[in-house]
Amino acid sequence: MSGPFSNVTDTIFDEKQVLTENYQPEEILERDEEIEEYRFALQDVLFGRDPENIMLYGKAGLGKTAVTKYMMTALRDEVTNRDSADELTVHELNCNGKTLFMVVRTLVNDLLPDHASPFPKRGLGTGDAFEELYKRLDRVGGTHLMVFDEIDHLDDANTLLYEIPRAKSNGHIARSKIGVIGISNNYTFRRSLSPKVKDTLMETEISFSPYDATELQTILSTRAARAFVEGACDESAINLAAAIAARDMGNARQAIDLLRTGAEAALKSGDDCVQEQHIKEARDIVKRGQLTTRIRDQTQHAQYILESVARLEAAGRTPARTRDIQHRYQTVADSWGTDPLTTLKSVQDHLSDLHMLGFLRRSEQNKGESGGRYFEYQSELDPELILDVRERIEHGDTLNNG
Repeated sequence: MSGPFSNVTDTIFDEKQVLTENYQPEEILERDEEIEEYRFALQDVLFGRDPENIMLYGKAGLGKTAVTKYMMTALRDEVTNRDSADELTVHELNCNGKTLFMVVRTLVNDLLPDHASPFPKRGLGTGDAFEELYKRLDRVGGTHLMVFDEIDHLDDANTLLYEIPRAKSNGHIARSKIGVIGISNNYTFRRSLSPKVKDTLMETEISFSPYDATELQTILSTRAARAFVEGACDESAINLAAAIAARDMGNARQAIDLLRTGAEAALKSGDDCVQEQHIKEARDIVKRGQLTTRIRDQTQHAQYILESVARLEAAGRTPARTRDIQHRYQTVADSWGTDPLTTLKSVQDHLSDLHMLGFLRRSEQNKGESGGRYFEYQSELDPELILDVRERIEHGDTLNNG
């Protein structure tokens, strides 16, 4: 019996999952310096000492999370061979969209014995969750590394990064050792922390720089050798995907997406080999998907402010001053059923961050004694594209590369 899938064949892919975001490579390429810094910062764990706190910085797609998973796996393996090391427990949480209570509750539940009732979602506060966390840590004992990915998205990172590193010195735990590993896409995240948190952390900072074209070629060539059947991907396609990604943000995720999407374009065209023209077709598709992800990764109010600038731009009213953007932002937030931030300073901070992240262009104006000095903003991106993405996010549409 024939059907719509009866004649489907794949002449290109062998192990397609190698080109997906969820794939964790056995070997991390082109990050030797960062791995060495990481290794040095983690080595106290092998001797039963209190672990160092570590903060990783770098834009999305530069290998921070992949390197961390690789290092945690290697550390677990090594600990089992060391009599001097305590038993190691690694807790990995993504903080995007989470409250402080949700994060601490998740940590508590990670430590509960099998068949125990989970910590309640309602009825108790964050202080109760911290108290239970400390009890559970001492009952389990050993060394605990708490990995907080996208920690810059947490609503109260200050409290988390003050409470946990000071748990022992404050007398909350006695039998456990704790280390915090924070992963942030925001290079300025540390500036947002309070002075007492900075003094408490005393962390090792590891910065991940963008990949260059040669490094991306190495990564793509290794992935392609597994992802495609023999002879199904031309070297020129790999080189072009690496060059495009290097010119843009030096992002390995983007380079891999380009190669996978180009291969899908080749399949749709009935071609048996990925060529340069397929990568060129993939470029626009990936760019739109990349923008969608970048916008979605911003906080709710940052998205509203970005939408406000886009609406002003579409109406021909940019460059715009902060107060004009604030007025439009209040309208946008109301239209989505959310109470807007009330202070001009909050809007200014979001505008500054969006400028730093490359969403907005900023120019300084000096009108002398009569007008003073101030900033004006306009969008670096197509405003219609921003508005389309924002509409889809609010209505919960599937956000893909299409």
